Amino acid sequence: MGKKVVIVGGVAGGASVAARIRRLDEFAQIVMFEKGPYVSFSNCSIPFHISGEVENAKSLVMMSPEQFDRQYNIDARVYNEVVAINREAKSVIVKNHSTGETYEENYDVLFLAPGANAIRPQSIAGINDEHVFVMKTVPDVEALMAYTKDNEVSDVAVVGGGFIGLEVAENLKLAGYNVTLIEALDQVMAPLDYDMVQMVHREMMNNGVELVVSDCVAAIEKDQVILSSGRKIKAQAVVMSIGVRPENTLAKDAGLELGINGAIKVNHHYQTSDPAIYAVGDAIETTDFFTGAKTQLTLAGPAQRQARAAADHVYGKNYVNTGVIGSSSVRVFGLNVANTGLNEKQCQAKGIAYDFSYIIPKDKVSLIPGANNIFFKLIFAYPSGKILGAQAIGKGNVDKRIDVIATAIMFNGNLENLKELELSYSPHFSTAKDVVNHGALVGLNILNGDFKKVPVTKVRELVESKAFIIDAREEREFAVSHLKTSVNIPLSQFRNRLDEIPKDRPIYVHCRSSQRSYNMVRALMQHGFDNVYNIDGSFLGICEYEYFNDVTLNRDPIVTDYNFR
Repeated sequence: MGKKVVIVGGVAGGASVAARIRRLDEFAQIVMFEKGPYVSFSNCSIPFHISGEVENAKSLVMMSPEQFDRQYNIDARVYNEVVAINREAKSVIVKNHSTGETYEENYDVLFLAPGANAIRPQSIAGINDEHVFVMKTVPDVEALMAYTKDNEVSDVAVVGGGFIGLEVAENLKLAGYNVTLIEALDQVMAPLDYDMVQMVHREMMNNGVELVVSDCVAAIEKDQVILSSGRKIKAQAVVMSIGVRPENTLAKDAGLELGINGAIKVNHHYQTSDPAIYAVGDAIETTDFFTGAKTQLTLAGPAQRQARAAADHVYGKNYVNTGVIGSSSVRVFGLNVANTGLNEKQCQAKGIAYDFSYIIPKDKVSLIPGANNIFFKLIFAYPSGKILGAQAIGKGNVDKRIDVIATAIMFNGNLENLKELELSYSPHFSTAKDVVNHGALVGLNILNGDFKKVPVTKVRELVESKAFIIDAREEREFAVSHLKTSVNIPLSQFRNRLDEIPKDRPIYVHCRSSQRSYNMVRALMQHGFDNVYNIDGSFLGICEYEYFNDVTLNRDPIVTDYNFR
């Protein structure tokens, strides 16, 4: 008879532990406890049931207890909650919610994969009312859909602009509800920098989601939400998605050591302070790849890798714990959004010297139908050029570009490495110089001081101060829309119009996507213009960045027409 392995919790962490243990040890006795009705389900796919993209909620369930038994000889017990750990006796106390009985189960090795709990701030009046929901499990989405149908709900407020909040808001809107998304910070999607996230803001607004930022919920009433500002949001149902806390009750009560934010402290092999007890998934603290500091990351991919590593350690297999970098992606209506590694805010918080390239190339050859822009931001260490992170937004395959950057980060790649990457190419899938190669080349130009740039965040200030801004696009493009104070000197004409460009003040140049303006900047430098700057993101980036704030702050636009495309 092999080891007796007890696992608390299923889904990505616990179920992966069970499957790996079985592959390593055919004779192990494996018992997996889940307090809810489903031991293995796709929690990342839950929001898509709201719109009907995932038609049947039951299809979210990946494996039943019967399948675990037949295929893997794993004893998966649902509605069985582990309520205590007796470390001395190496046993757990289990409450069977179906029968009401309590019993004891011994173990040789115990794995904790309890996950995390959705945060419900008890300071908010009405937070526990029946029309307030979270979105963590299959029963959660079933309860929301049943309530909205039975009570003829038309208005829903989603509180929290993280990945789950965005997906819930999108799918509620697609299902026909009036949706308001409320975020306490000044932006949704914290992993994105403020200049990049404006495209997400605009996409949500263009698809009919009422977006409220820099405000938070003070009270929830039967048919409305009251914000701290005093604003009232019509809502007969509310979905709270403001984050999660590690479920540490069992570990804490058992005297296991806890780490940051109450997460379970684990070592290199995911052992807790008790060597016979391992912990994986959303409940544990992990290691930041860049700094070695302790952090938390609630993603399914890392949880599965942790599960495999922990199971392997039980059987003496080695594991290199690299830490986490934080790679993720999300769809927001017609946009695909992905990121990896550090953003500007994180670099600043960690005291890391950095710079970035911001480009807007096509995701495939422009002659091919369906070619779209990719807004791509590559962050690198200064002066080493080591790759630190990236963000990408577009209608096409942004995720594969971010996956390339994530790989480069894990192998400690730098701009030179990224420039030389030989990536697959066909006009339908990419360009000969792929987005990531392009980003590296621009990054090297910046690193080497080949030209100067100014971020899109400074353009309003330039316009209001009457800076000399050249629009390098053709006259027909300028006529459609332009910066109100810009001067149109197309790339095709500027060599014959050098006398119109002053040499006694800074010159700022933009085009549609920075390519023409970059070429003009390099040429002007050779014509004796020493104080010339390329505007990051150019006109496309300017329009995306300014639109949301102009609308929400009701300020004078700096662009003649934001909807020029």
